[in-house]
Amino acid sequence: MIVVTGGCGFIGSEVVRQLRAKGHAVRVVDNMSKASSRVPDGVEFVRGDLAQAGVAGAAFAGARACINLAARIGGIGYFHKLPADILSENNLIYSHTFEAAVAAKLERMLFVSSSMVFESATRFPSKEEDLRVIPPPFTAYGFSKLIGEWYCRAFFDQHGLPYTILRPFNAIGPEEAAGDEVGDAHVIPDLVKKIRAGQYPIELLGDGAQTRCFTHVTDIARGIVMALDHPAAVNEDFNLGNAEEITMLELARRIYAAWGGERPFQATFVAGFPSDVKRRVPDGGKAKRLLGWEPQVDFATGLREVIGKA
Repeated sequence: MIVVTGGCGFIGSEVVRQLRAKGHAVRVVDNMSKASSRVPDGVEFVRGDLAQAGVAGAAFAGARACINLAARIGGIGYFHKLPADILSENNLIYSHTFEAAVAAKLERMLFVSSSMVFESATRFPSKEEDLRVIPPPFTAYGFSKLIGEWYCRAFFDQHGLPYTILRPFNAIGPEEAAGDEVGDAHVIPDLVKKIRAGQYPIELLGDGAQTRCFTHVTDIARGIVMALDHPAAVNEDFNLGNAEEITMLELARRIYAAWGGERPFQATFVAGFPSDVKRRVPDGGKAKRLLGWEPQVDFATGLREVIGKA
């Protein structure tokens, strides 16, 4: 039995689908806090808030491993509105799930971190070992994910709980929902929502020169599932990312063109958030070398899927 926390979310549901395709029995634990949450087919489902005491202990009974995706998460606007909630609740989730993993004698804790731990990076593409020398993240969410990575190492050092850390870089896929306000969700669903609503010119946060690298959710999930039973993944950390870099201005231009806007593309720039990262580019060499993982779905294909779904 594999426990997937947050298994009803965007990445989690794809992880569950791939686990089930490989014949794994899966138990999903999720509080269904997002309107887009759906219980995957063929799983044992536990509805519960892992920030509450006792939920993780009961959910981990009889399991052999946990893929730990549960967290308070959203876009950059979300990070700025609820930093205390994010930090407090994520820490509670980590404490409860790691303690339950030790009590249940799990074979492995696979912790799904985030590219946000590289907020302060100055070297690109960014390698796993860069985290040893760069300053810590400056958003509460990024810092909370870095704390989760420390939980992995601390619980191994004290309790012998084996771990694997996996850092997705900007997941893209047709099932990701937009938020009610700009910045509540990630940039692609936000832009699609604006363009669908007829916004013109398209409003972009900041100067549009920020860059990101988008990785298809099926590739991210495949990397997580590959790490589950791979001996080379034990007590290691991996970036899971596509190194194809794009500015937010060009991203908006491509989405607008794919949507078939009748007027020439135009963008207007509005004040962004003070902690908006200017550049984020992964080095995925370690995952390729140790796991044999590399992205298979190119960005253009993923973007067409999102536009087609919208």
